[in-house]
Amino acid sequence: MKWFEDIHERQIRLTEERQEHIEVDHPEMSGQIDRIRETLLDPDVIVRSQTDPEVELFYRHYDTTPVTEKYLCVVVKVSTEDIFIITALL
Repeated sequence: MKWFEDIHERQIRLTEERQEHIEVDHPEMSGQIDRIRETLLDPDVIVRSQTDPEVELFYRHYDTTPVTEKYLCVVVKVSTEDIFIITALL
């Protein structure tokens, strides 16, 4: 398991299962852990999900990615008991 800190100084966990999901289902995200960390610490914008009030979407723009110029989106579930990454994608 990996731990990240976000812009609000909260500790956010990334399980091995979620990291595998990110890298297998979204192969362009393979090797992008440092960008996930950067996006959580210094996002361009944070948006609350319209369908789940406990989900926050952290966005950061990158001029160069494995696919092209894109925003990286890190999806985080924030509950009273836990804060964890659901997925991340370009």
